[in-house]
Amino acid sequence: MKYGSIILEQREFQVLEDLLRSTHYAKDESYKVSMKLLAEELKTASIRSEEDFPSDVIRFNSVVELEIFDGTIRKYQLVKPKESDVALNRISILAPLGSALIGYSSGDELTWHFPGGEKKIKILSVETPLKVKNPAPKKV
Repeated sequence: MKYGSIILEQREFQVLEDLLRSTHYAKDESYKVSMKLLAEELKTASIRSEEDFPSDVIRFNSVVELEIFDGTIRKYQLVKPKESDVALNRISILAPLGSALIGYSSGDELTWHFPGGEKKIKILSVETPLKVKNPAPKKV
């Protein structure tokens, strides 16, 4: 792992914690396992400000090119659960693959638990849109 632990932006960290507490995402068994693994990773994550966030780290809306499972190369965008669309290669950050990738960086290799068992993933590249949509909490 390039940076020693996963790296998350402060507001995205809060959103992830809120999503993990949301029980309706945990109905699917594969999501439940991935959410548990992600919750464990959050305990040791490095939390950074927007200004101090490395450009090669996977975050919300990042487009990631991967070498997965059997050497196949794929490109996906990580999105919030409600924005996921497999037909458009937009995967939820709570899906097994999304949970595996969030906070890792280009060049990292990892092993994650998927419905078919543990699989290896190599992150080939990370592209993050110039303006990441992370609205600040509303003030009342």
